[in-house]
Amino acid sequence: MTSLKVISEYQCFGGKVGFYSHASLTCNGEMRFAVYQPPQASQKPVPVLYFLSGLTCTEENFMVKAGAQRYAAEYGLMLVAPDTSPRNTGIAGEDDDWDFGTGAGFYVDATTEPWKAHYQMYSYVVQELPALIHANFPTQPEKQGIFGHSMGGHGALVCAMRNPHLYKSVSAFAPITAPMHCPWGEKAFSRYLGTNQEAWCSYDASELVKQVGYHSSILIDQGTADKFLTTQLLPDVFVQVCAEVKQPLNLRYQQDYDHSYYFISSFIADHIRHHAIALG
Repeated sequence: MTSLKVISEYQCFGGKVGFYSHASLTCNGEMRFAVYQPPQASQKPVPVLYFLSGLTCTEENFMVKAGAQRYAAEYGLMLVAPDTSPRNTGIAGEDDDWDFGTGAGFYVDATTEPWKAHYQMYSYVVQELPALIHANFPTQPEKQGIFGHSMGGHGALVCAMRNPHLYKSVSAFAPITAPMHCPWGEKAFSRYLGTNQEAWCSYDASELVKQVGYHSSILIDQGTADKFLTTQLLPDVFVQVCAEVKQPLNLRYQQDYDHSYYFISSFIADHIRHHAIALG
């Protein structure tokens, strides 16, 4: 493998889970990511499904907790999970808040000092990481899907709508759907992107649905017992906008489920299947 450092690898459902690091030009430092290669990848190139994790997570959470490998093996999909931000950049204050800085890159390209030198997670996810994956793993570059959780659900929706030619499918678990209008989003956007809210619109799924939409149905699962539902996630805003512009949306409220990976693992099979059909 060129330019990749292998951290660890494990057999899993006939395939292989690996954790890797590399020197990122986009984020100007070392970045980590995880890959699940299904058993089919030993015979032929396979489609790729990217998962973006939420606040405080690393590249490990999804691979360890979601239970996705079993279904990825069944459908022959490669899973890729990047870290949620650059780390150890030396930027003063990057570790001060759990919902900003380290572990909270928000999948935007920062434009303000001092963040813009390293916090370029949007370009990393859309451009640099896929190029690295295609160069080092047996993939079908024309067959990519993307999904995520919470902050990562926001990232997946944004990446898919802004790059419909790159992603054949998108889904999300409890995504932040209107970040311009919730505390997490306002905090992150104002610091990474500055005070001009025009710049915020291109990273807000509810704004992007109005501007560009998406070429196929969006699947979202949302727990009704999620403590962030009404203050941070605001799915009602997204539902209303999708209805206005006739964007196909399958939003499923799951009774009594919260914001955790117990929730994700309960419905991961449906999401993998959603992407497998689109990538088939």
